[in-house]
Amino acid sequence: MSAEIKQVYWRGGSLYVLDQRLLPHRTKYIRCGTPESVAAAIRDMALRGAPLIGGAAAYGFALAAKSLPSDPKRWWPALDRAAKTLKASRPTAVNLMHGVDHMLAAAERLLFRKEIGAVEFYKGLKEEADRFFDEDASWNRRMGELGSKLLKRGSTVITYCNTGALATCGLGTALGVIRTAYKHGKIKHVYACETRPYMQGSRLTLWELMRAGIPSTLITDNMAAHLMATERIDAIFVGSDRIAANADVANKIGTYGLSILARHHGIPFYVVAPSTTVDLRTKHGRLIPIEERSAREVVEIGGRLFAPKGAKARHPAFDVTPSRLVTAIVTERGVVRPPNARTLRKVIAPKP
Repeated sequence: MSAEIKQVYWRGGSLYVLDQRLLPHRTKYIRCGTPESVAAAIRDMALRGAPLIGGAAAYGFALAAKSLPSDPKRWWPALDRAAKTLKASRPTAVNLMHGVDHMLAAAERLLFRKEIGAVEFYKGLKEEADRFFDEDASWNRRMGELGSKLLKRGSTVITYCNTGALATCGLGTALGVIRTAYKHGKIKHVYACETRPYMQGSRLTLWELMRAGIPSTLITDNMAAHLMATERIDAIFVGSDRIAANADVANKIGTYGLSILARHHGIPFYVVAPSTTVDLRTKHGRLIPIEERSAREVVEIGGRLFAPKGAKARHPAFDVTPSRLVTAIVTERGVVRPPNARTLRKVIAPKP
């Protein structure tokens, strides 16, 4: 992302989070000085995007070491409470769990050192969170290059939700591929779906595309089928919040429908996600927990009610796309093609 703005930054012992709820019209950062405040920022969608949630959670865990009890024997219960608080903030994105578990393992390693002081322990966890964040950024660059190779020059693509710098610790996943491909002359135009009900496509993706100078057009979600039928669409690129062991993909609600449209029109449907999004412990997509968010986000836009007062609404925030509808999954470890349990494990967890 441009150096002019950051998704999050660390200063003075606190994590500052860009409040994405206010974009694209206002830029404001929220100061998070505790694990609880980071969890609240994740839960309330001030920050979102599976990889960024994982990176922010790593910093949130490090913040728990700022105010540990004087007795080292009481450190682990405090850290365990912080881990549970962070993990409970959103249930679907497995990157969140991975980030917290990574930091728990780092804390355990540090505690094995004899007579480690509280200051040294806190410093060690902060440095580990930095490494975790920077690693995701490097994976973004790798996925960008691998995904770009899937496109021919002058391609027109459709993307869904927000998968750019605002959703990750670096360039982005699906949008990172698009940005890299544009640099290589492979992108002619991008159609960004608005992504109801939270409007991540119109508020965030189009904002990133325009900042990057990439030719782009906003469409409502129900326009995608018409464009596939009447124009040359070369590929669909989406991200993911969790990928099951059989390569079923959980992503923002509406992704499943888009994959069916792509299959009907013979258009490649690509998923771009780091290996940390893969959950080999979950056998298939039906076992992935689907977050049900507030109905207010469906009946209101920007706090303004546009449905009849008292109207009921459903808001499953994600859906699951069966692996058979996915052309390929791009990860930093390689491209999984065709996606299934065998090919996914071969790329993500190869035998030594």
